[in-house]
This record gives sequence, structure tokens and C-alpha cells, in this order.
Amino acid sequence: MTARARVAVHKFSSCDGCQLAFLNLGPALLDLAAAVDIVHFAEAGPVDPEAEVDIAFVEGSITTPEDAHRIQTVRARSHHLVTIGACATAGGLQALRNGEDLEAWLGHVYAHRDFVAALPESTPIAEHVKVDFELWGCPINARQVLAVTNALLLGVTPSDEAEKVCLACKRAGAVCVMVTRGVACMGPVTRTGCGAICPRFGRDCYACYGPAEGVNTRALTTRFEGLGLAPEDVARRLRFINNAAPAFREAARTVTGDD
Repeated sequence: MTARARVAVHKFSSCDGCQLAFLNLGPALLDLAAAVDIVHFAEAGPVDPEAEVDIAFVEGSITTPEDAHRIQTVRARSHHLVTIGACATAGGLQALRNGEDLEAWLGHVYAHRDFVAALPESTPIAEHVKVDFELWGCPINARQVLAVTNALLLGVTPSDEAEKVCLACKRAGAVCVMVTRGVACMGPVTRTGCGAICPRFGRDCYACYGPAEGVNTRALTTRFEGLGLAPEDVARRLRFINNAAPAFREAARTVTGDD
């Protein structure tokens, strides 16, 4: 990698929330800009989508033919490609339409379908090109961005934080909402990164940060059913934000009996 690395941030089908994690760095973003050349980041100003870079951060899933073509170009011109957020790593909320009637979904959104190009499914970046590292989250946080950037600049493999939200709850002194209130919480199978913000305010975890390490989805789905959730409701929790995450996808298929 050169003494002054070149960095790009690319957007595909997404809400831009993970790009805002960069902007939320505040003063640290200025320090980052002093250490690297940010050559493409439309959200922040510089636009050069075809630039060759050392690190390309990619937000968003592949949902259109144009997306599928463009990601190949991004990959070819990037030494390291890092996906950021649930859309890029696991299809995102737009993957909720996977397996459904595409024309019906588009008809609910657009008055005229003629000029809307869409692939049958919304898919993660890794299903199309080689990904060097994945940052999970909806959205990711600023600390993750700095950590992975610094690691890659130093030539080391970034650390993959995959411990469970439950551990973050313990450290924060948060009372378990599933044990005390019988709320179906995804914390036992979800990686931390948010600081357990929902359980700390009495809400159940929605699995924004994707599957944690060593997840026991079978035990959790059994517990959910014991709390009164129907199989389709259990599957809906698993298929929500990180729809295409293999651990969640397979667990949802198992609980509903889908092939």
C-alpha cells in the first residue's frame, strides 16, 4: 500500500445511513482525511467513481442490473473492498422482497413500472465479487470505520468483533427483557456494536448487527415459540434487517419448514 492511501466510499441500493457513519466521525474525519486521500465520496463531496483505490468501502445491496455491473468495476479498481452495513453484507431491508412477487412489490411503490429496472432479488455484495472484510450494522458506527481503516493502513487483518449483544447488556447493567418481561429479543444471536441500545431502553434487539459468533438459533427459535410466537412470526424476526445472513436465513427456513 502506498504511503498515502487512496480511499473511496461507494453507494449502491441503500439509505445512506452507513455513509453518515463516516461523517459522524467529526474531528476524527479530518484526521483521517489528513492521513489518506479520499478520492470518491459523493456524500461528502469528492466524486471520482472510477478511481483506482487502496480501500473501497461499499454501502448498499445489489438490486438492479446497473448495480451488478458497477460493483465489478469497483472491485477491479480496489485493492481492498470492505462492505459496510446490513444492506451490503446481508441484502438489507430491501431483501424482504426476496422470494416474493417482484412485480407486485414494484406495483405498490411505483405508479408506472416501465422505467424501473430491478433484479429478482436484493443480494449482498459478496454474492457478486470478492469481499475482503465485512462491517455489520444498521447502520455501522464510526468506531468500526476507524478501526478497520487503521488496520488496513497498517497492513494487518481487521478484528472481527462478533460477541453477542447479551454481553453488552451485562456490561451496561441492563436487565434482560426476555427473562424479565417475556419479550422476544434477538440479542442472544446478534453481534454487538450498538452498545445494546434497545435493551437498555426496555426494547428487544432487532438484530441490526447480524449474526454473532457461535449462534444457537435453534434454541432461540424454540424459546420464541415458547413465548407464543407462531413459526411465521419467528421467521419474520430472523428475516428482518439481515435477511440474507446465512445463519438467519437457514434458521428461518427450518422454523417454517421451507425448502
